This record gives sequence, C-alpha cells and structure tokens, in this order.
Amino acid sequence: MNAPLPPGLLITAPASGTGKTTVTLGLLRALTEAGVSVQPFKSGPDYIDPAFHRAACGRASFNLDSWAMSDALLDGIAAQGHEADLLLIEGAMGLFDGAARSGASGVGASADLARRMGWPVVLVVDASGQAQSTAAVAHGFRTLDGAVPFAGVILNRVASPRHERLVRSGMEAAGIRVFGALPRRPDLTLPERHLGLVQAIEHPGLDALLSDYAAMIRAHVDLPALRQAADARARQAAAAVTIPPPAQRIALAQDAAFSFTYPHLLAAWRSSGAEVLPFSPLANEAPPPKAELVWLPGGYPELHAGRLAAAETFLTGLAAHATTRPVYGECGGYMVLGEGLIDRDGVRHRMAGLLGLVTSYADRRLHLGYRQARLLAPAAGFAQGTRLRGHEFHYSTIVAQPDAPLAEVTDAEGAVLAESGSHRGQVAGSFFHLIAPDPA
Repeated sequence: MNAPLPPGLLITAPASGTGKTTVTLGLLRALTEAGVSVQPFKSGPDYIDPAFHRAACGRASFNLDSWAMSDALLDGIAAQGHEADLLLIEGAMGLFDGAARSGASGVGASADLARRMGWPVVLVVDASGQAQSTAAVAHGFRTLDGAVPFAGVILNRVASPRHERLVRSGMEAAGIRVFGALPRRPDLTLPERHLGLVQAIEHPGLDALLSDYAAMIRAHVDLPALRQAADARARQAAAAVTIPPPAQRIALAQDAAFSFTYPHLLAAWRSSGAEVLPFSPLANEAPPPKAELVWLPGGYPELHAGRLAAAETFLTGLAAHATTRPVYGECGGYMVLGEGLIDRDGVRHRMAGLLGLVTSYADRRLHLGYRQARLLAPAAGFAQGTRLRGHEFHYSTIVAQPDAPLAEVTDAEGAVLAESGSHRGQVAGSFFHLIAPDPA
C-alpha cells in the first residue's frame, strides 16, 4: 500500500459513562448518511462496541491496543481504513487511563494512539451538575500531555439553553473549541448488562435508535468543523501483519453465547489463507466435520447455560472432534468445555466435560485487566513457551480446575495470577482473551 492514511479523530472522555459511545455511534451514522466513508476503530480491549460501530456505518470496526500490540501490528490494523474518507476512533475509559508501563510498549491508553498516530482528540464532557467549571476539566486534559493533539470538546447532557451558554462561556475563556452541545436525552440509551452494553445482535430496535442518534448529532454538532479538525501524522498505509492462524480450517462458535472474537484476528487468519467456519451451539449445531480446530470464544454462556446443556448435537460433535483434533476455549468458551457451570441462581448445568473445570456465576467476583501469558503447553495454534498478551474480563469464579495448567499468567505489572487455564489431551482453555503475540 502506497497511499497515505486518511485523517482521523479520536472520540474520548474524562471517564467512562460520559456518553462517548453515543456520540461515536451518532457521528458514524450521521457522516455515513452524508456520504462520508468512515472507518471505525476502538481503543483497547472491547468486543461489544465494535459491533455497534459496524451497525452504525456498515464497516467492520477494529481494535487498536498500544499495550498488547506491536507498532507494526498497530500500523497494519490502522491500514484497514486506507480507502476511507475519515478514521473515527472511540476511546476507552478516560483519555489517559491504561496499565502500568512495562517495556517499550504503551500503557493501552487512548492517549497513546492519539500521540503516536497524530489523531486529534475530541473530548466528550458531561456537563451535568456544573457550568463554567467544565472548562477546568477540559483545560486539564488539553494541557496534561502536550504531545497529545487536542481539537476541542463536545458537551453532553446539557440541561437548557442557559446552561449551554454558561458552559460555552467557560470554554471560550479557556480558549477551548466547542464542536457541539447535546441535550439530555434519557430516552436515547442503550441497555446494559454485567459486561457492558447488551450486544448489538440482541437489540431489535438498534437501527431506529442509531438514526435517532444521528439526527441529534446533525442538529447539535458542527460536522463540517469536525471533519476539518481531523488529522494524522504523515505515514503510509502499512501492509497487514500476519498473526498465524491456529489451523487452516477453523470451526468458530458464533451466536449470542459466543460472540467475543476480535475482528483483527479473524482478518489476519483469513489473510493467511485460513477458512473460518461459523456454527451456532445455541442452534444445537455440531462443529463442521472438516474443521481442523474448534475455537469457542467468550460471550455469555452463563445466560444460556440451560440451552447449551440440552444441545446434544453440539456437545456430541464437540466431543467427537476432541478425540483427534484440538479444541480451544476462551473465557466463556473455556467454561463450556468444563464439567459444569453454576448459574446466578445456584443451578448447576452439565457442560461438555472435556475438562474438569467447574465455574460459578452465583459467587460473582470481577476479574478485569491486561494479562501476559507464557504457554506451558501448545494451544490456540501457538507452541509451548510462546508469550502472548491479552486481557481478562468476567465475573465467574473457579470452583474446581483439576487439569494441568495451560500457562503462567501475570497481570500488566508482572504479578502472578491463579487463573492459569488448563489442558487435557487435545483440549485447552483459559479465561485469557488473546489479543496478539507479545510485542517483546
């Protein structure tokens, strides 16, 4: 690829819950309806938001993670948008929030991407409960790191025209550009559950809601000014970076119970010539017989444990595959490979029984953060000893894990963790969500 990357904007916020996803989705839909080709990205480890991005603009969204990915991989993924008119990146948490620094990689903060790629930051500021003081918040974010390009702000949850005038006066005094001010709209909210938003595929009124978001953005945000503010460091679109596929024919579970698969991994596998064969355990489908490996990604099996326990065709086909070929499970997929899954009501459901693992959602404990893993056995297409980076995000607890550990797992600061995954015969799994081989 010899073409330069299009200009980009990074939509971020001081903290989670300020409305940056709503703003991002509204921008994606409004710009697309205006004939602008927009390539979406998501900063950090997130499976749910990219699916909403795709629904909003019709283009697959890709994750960019400065902690887990090498520079070459970041450039290769960013190049997915080389034919677009604009790159639009949704941040994670607050602009500067990330892990402790380890080695030469970034901390995973959205600020890493803005600094490295030259994408100006648009800060979504929740104006609730304050007026001119919002300018102090924006001023702090603009000045904390002068290497992070700062374009301006979009005000959110503005209570009245008078409230907007007061907030704008503070921003004007601080020399901060305001691209728009969105009114409070409690009716325009996306439903949530324990791991974040309810998935896009489960939202029957999503298209109408996205159209409402776009209408609100058109009415209250200066879209031409935003496009003019977009920028990027002078760089050519990089070639795609190869992440070896775990097999040439991969049976991939895909439905409401198994939906957490990174688009950049699927794209890398396919670009290497691998064939991805989707199947649905919830529809009681067995893995395709020609598959060389079965991959059960994370998702929400705890919400569908009864259906999965009754899916005899799926369970029988999975067991038959495991007698001669490998099976790998991540997080929710790992739970399904075990002996049993205890739901939030304390009811135990029989799972595949290919591992001795028993997990419980009745005793909820949050496990969250970046993870580094060194494989103690081959898994997911990687050899023993391979070092990987990823993350963990679940509420389930381990009741029993009698099989041999799959990996030595540490957090981003190097602290050893007990959740090592396990393996038995051709079957392996872990709560660790793979992002990429270790950049080091």
